[in-house]
Amino acid sequence: MLGDDGPRRYLLLVQNNAESRATGGIPGALAVLSFSEGRLKLESQTSASALGTTNPPISIGAEQQAIYSARVGKFMQDVNLTPDFPTSASTAKAMWESKTGQQLDGVVSLDPVALSFLLDATGPVKINDPLVKSIGEGLPAELSSKNVVQTLLSDVYAAIKEPARQDVYFASAAQEIFSAVSAGKSDPKRLVDSISKGVAERRILLWSAKTTEQGTIAKYSIGGQVSGSSVSPAQFGVYFNDGTGAKMDFWIKRTVQIVRDCTRDGYREVAIRVTSTNSAPLDAATSLPTYVTGAGIYGVPAGSVQTNIVAYGPVQSNIDTVIKDGAKVPFAAQRHNQRAVGTSTVRLAPGESTTLEFNFGHIVQDAQPEIVVTPTTEPVKDVIHPASMSQCE
Repeated sequence: MLGDDGPRRYLLLVQNNAESRATGGIPGALAVLSFSEGRLKLESQTSASALGTTNPPISIGAEQQAIYSARVGKFMQDVNLTPDFPTSASTAKAMWESKTGQQLDGVVSLDPVALSFLLDATGPVKINDPLVKSIGEGLPAELSSKNVVQTLLSDVYAAIKEPARQDVYFASAAQEIFSAVSAGKSDPKRLVDSISKGVAERRILLWSAKTTEQGTIAKYSIGGQVSGSSVSPAQFGVYFNDGTGAKMDFWIKRTVQIVRDCTRDGYREVAIRVTSTNSAPLDAATSLPTYVTGAGIYGVPAGSVQTNIVAYGPVQSNIDTVIKDGAKVPFAAQRHNQRAVGTSTVRLAPGESTTLEFNFGHIVQDAQPEIVVTPTTEPVKDVIHPASMSQCE
């Protein structure tokens, strides 16, 4: 895949966790990674918005369209509303090729937290382009593992008001980081360790258009699949999709925890608790940039955050109830590759917190439960909390 038998070209999706999508964040920045005999080069860069709308939308299958809508196949910004990365990647590839005519060999995805891991290996990189320096006046002169997440997911919006200029800054940051990697400015072991950490937190995902290569990738978590041999028998997934249409997810703190795992009438029941808190300043509506708050353009008050929370149970399970802050609430119950799927929406004003419990029943697997979550700006270990079990009532 690194071009040993001829040049390879991959679409790079840089996911922005400040606007959540199931696999991480909105893929706002795009680039092409080329490899030839192991040598890496970052080629054309653009933004998802610059690609425009895909009409007619690319088909993603009836089940996923019912859960996530036809937007997945219509807008590059929404290809990863679904947590199934092969669907996101193949859709993104088709969109890119239909808009540019350029053929691709696969898709790679990462987020700014994964970039911080890479910077652990390369060391800080300087922003060298004079134009970009002037655009990002007030932002750090060099990006490091310590400041890159804060810079790219928060500070940039206060320093640079125009989205097009933000895109220029993001592109330059990516160029400098990948140039450092391709120039060998890192210890190989530290680089592999950094990549491995990104894969372990599901911040780095990979898909190949070559059937034999994808068959191997699909055996491992780097493939980002919701079904197949890489998915543990008793896997539960909790995924976040922004409904604000803005960049407020930088301020949302989340925890996910199994709070019940018991047996009733011969079947296993598991409850997953998801707690969300809006830590934005109380005056976020006026103190944060309108590009961050959304200014209420999609019906969500400025400073508030709306999130569609999607929970997956194991194959053959059912989603029985959703409890919000102690009371049952309506929810959408659907299926994806035989897995039960429940979706509920929460809206939080600054300072507010809420808890959802997704109750799954009819679970036939007796394996140890595993939780997979959307990677956020927080370390995954801080999001997934140890189980705190209660008995069946």
